[in-house]
Amino acid sequence: MERLKSHRDFVGVLKCRRKIGGKDIVVHYLVLDDQHDDQANHRRLGLAVSKSVGKAVTRNTVKRRFRILARMHEHQLPEHCDIVLRAKPSAASASFDSLDQQIAKCFAAVSHKAK
Repeated sequence: MERLKSHRDFVGVLKCRRKIGGKDIVVHYLVLDDQHDDQANHRRLGLAVSKSVGKAVTRNTVKRRFRILARMHEHQLPEHCDIVLRAKPSAASASFDSLDQQIAKCFAAVSHKAK
């Protein structure tokens, strides 16, 4: 899974206003069509972990967990989509297993809604 890097890409996904929420995370998604030929070959992931989650060490831990879990469950996503995982403040204290279940459930819902 590639990364969303530019601010414009993040804003494009967030402006679409398609999201699925969990207890500790919110998944914003944008399913690309054939008009976006240069970007349509990959799934791309962006992370949004604000200072409300905690200090830098805590935020980096949350981001590391999100990257690992997204890599584990990316096969559930449609082939041409952009995803932004946004952490709620409760994500800092959530267990790895809880986050795993939430991301699996959210990615399955994204796949179902994209069809």
